[in-house]
Amino acid sequence: MAQAVRTQPSISLLATDGKPHPVQDALMAATLVLGFVSFITAFFHDLHLLTSWTGLFGILTGAYGQFISETTRERFALIIGLGASGFGFFLGMAHGGLFGGWLG
Repeated sequence: MAQAVRTQPSISLLATDGKPHPVQDALMAATLVLGFVSFITAFFHDLHLLTSWTGLFGILTGAYGQFISETTRERFALIIGLGASGFGFFLGMAHGGLFGGWLG
């Protein structure tokens, strides 16, 4: 065979460029964790401080992650985390906000 097919080892399922992206992966993981915490705690009225703050930080990390993302995998996971963070943030704001009991 004059032209052998070269296959690159796949780093992950949807990473189409075959390169590692440690910063993007860290932002993606942080956004998913913050979104998960914000989404789960949004169902408990008394946890509105945790819900709104984790939602806000999840939105900020997800937005920056979208800005620097390079693959479809990163963008897909960031959108899931952003949606969960936004849901939690807005429910946390409706239940008392970022400074609920601190300002009187």
